[in-house]
Amino acid sequence: MSITVSRTTARKQRPADAPTGRPAGRRGHRSWKGYLYALPALTVLTLFILIPLGQVVQISLYDWDGLSASTWAGAANYTEIVGDPLLRDGFVHSLVLLLFYAAIPVALALVLAAATTRAARMRGVSVFRALLFLPQVIAQVVTATAWTAIYAPDGVLNHMLEAVGLKSVTRAWLGDFSTALPAVGLIGTWLEVGLCLVLFTAGIGQIPRELYEAAKVDGAGAVREFFAVTLPGLRGQITVALTLTVIAALRTFDLVYVSTHGGPGNSTSLPAFEIYNRAFNTGQVGSACAIAVALTLLILVLTFLITRLQPDETEEGS
Repeated sequence: MSITVSRTTARKQRPADAPTGRPAGRRGHRSWKGYLYALPALTVLTLFILIPLGQVVQISLYDWDGLSASTWAGAANYTEIVGDPLLRDGFVHSLVLLLFYAAIPVALALVLAAATTRAARMRGVSVFRALLFLPQVIAQVVTATAWTAIYAPDGVLNHMLEAVGLKSVTRAWLGDFSTALPAVGLIGTWLEVGLCLVLFTAGIGQIPRELYEAAKVDGAGAVREFFAVTLPGLRGQITVALTLTVIAALRTFDLVYVSTHGGPGNSTSLPAFEIYNRAFNTGQVGSACAIAVALTLLILVLTFLITRLQPDETEEGS
């Protein structure tokens, strides 16, 4: 009798959160279930990304033309990126394109998003947004072909300049050493501003209206309201926009391949174009893989730095 009472008392006095062993087993079972659900995605990631990436790193350490036997090169292909002016200029050109692909589109889209949101009741605003986003759904080969015709010596741009009395400014925009890279960059601006506008417009719709009403009560005008409410509220969307546009700038290939083929000279040569050129035209597969690895690392570093702009949960909650 005393044994029964003591067992009953022990059960009553045991804390409710005392570990029993069974929940831990269930948690372990659930964690393994999660890995099983992720297994197909991990398999695809390993087969089509991680293994090919490892092979690229391996090939980058050899001199190989893609057909004959390879010879060990070590880090020579990587030091060539720094020592070869052609390759070094290609990376510099990519950094210049960041201004046209990322900085200018983000700045323009912020202004346009704020303006179109304040004028949301005006007719045609939705059509205007759709037209700006249209370049995102057009193949870049088509875009490059169209803009090549616009930039041609007898193209639309030169005809417009002649019409307003600026014939002395006309030139072969993609054939001039001083204007070829900015001309390609402006195509990138035209491509990316619509994407940024859509992201920022959606982000403005998520900002609480009470913040704008409070700003108006404080006597804030349109500019002060933009910097005090809209811009801080779009930090997450700006991070996404910068990430997408920076990656687009650094991996640009088809636009340059169709419009300038890296010329005139090497004034529009980019790392992605050099990867193709060395791998398929000059038989320098090892060098092409080294450029690809360096470009991948550059993208990862810049993407990591951009993600530092992303607000954390505490900032969003406050």
